Amino acid sequence: MGVVILKMDRTGHWVFGADQDEVEAGSKWAVNPFSFVHGYVAWGDGKVLGEKLGSMLEPMPEVAEPPPGAEKGWEMQVGFSLKCISGEDAGMEARFTATSVGGKRSVQALALAVAEQADKDQSKIVPVVTLGKDHYQHKSYGRIYTPVLDVVEWMSMDGPAADGEDVRADSPADEAAPARRRRVAA
Repeated sequence: MGVVILKMDRTGHWVFGADQDEVEAGSKWAVNPFSFVHGYVAWGDGKVLGEKLGSMLEPMPEVAEPPPGAEKGWEMQVGFSLKCISGEDAGMEARFTATSVGGKRSVQALALAVAEQADKDQSKIVPVVTLGKDHYQHKSYGRIYTPVLDVVEWMSMDGPAADGEDVRADSPADEAAPARRRRVAA
């Protein structure tokens, strides 16, 4: 399996992939601290028509005219790569990007936390997060959910084994169990 797209849907559920499978509650995700990106995306008819992203360590990429059919032109987007390290999705690699105000705030706050951690302890700069949610009430649209990326621990780039933790995500008993998938009701 390649890298899946991870997102928070309009109902506040974290989902991934084409089938919009729900992320296991409480699962832990290791964020690649060198994968933070910013730039622009152009959407049209529910599809990405164009995307220009670069490292957050570099200036924003330049863009020309948006592609034909881009409903809102170029929108600012931020994101990062992460990997599930616990639960039934352990080992799955994902990409999370956001254009919403709440999503951008969450990604930027996590990027700042990584920078602060690098100042404190460069040997453990990988944030391990759980995927949560918050919400606010919008006058016109009702309840709007926003992503919450809670840092639960920091680990080295070598992974949990370098910290003396057990890297096995599944026990032998779990290997025989059939994989469950949770789908979000439409």
